[in-house]
Amino acid sequence: MELREVETEIENIKKRNKIVEENKAWETSWTRKICICILTYIVVVIYSYLVRNYDNIFLSSLVPVIGFTLSTLSLKFIRKIWSKNK
Repeated sequence: MELREVETEIENIKKRNKIVEENKAWETSWTRKICICILTYIVVVIYSYLVRNYDNIFLSSLVPVIGFTLSTLSLKFIRKIWSKNK
């Protein structure tokens, strides 16, 4: 392999690593989690309205959002255990 090919390969690896780091940062960001919570809430409110579940739509729509939020918070702990056992 020539020096130029090695340098090009290193640059490609650096670019790929940067993209991977950005993706990981997004996956663990609170912005992403909050957006998912809001979108989940909106979908559940619309669904509750469509199926005529008028018994406090806004309060009952919080249940799946809270469940999702708790699951995302606990996934870090579960992933650590999974990584150790893998």
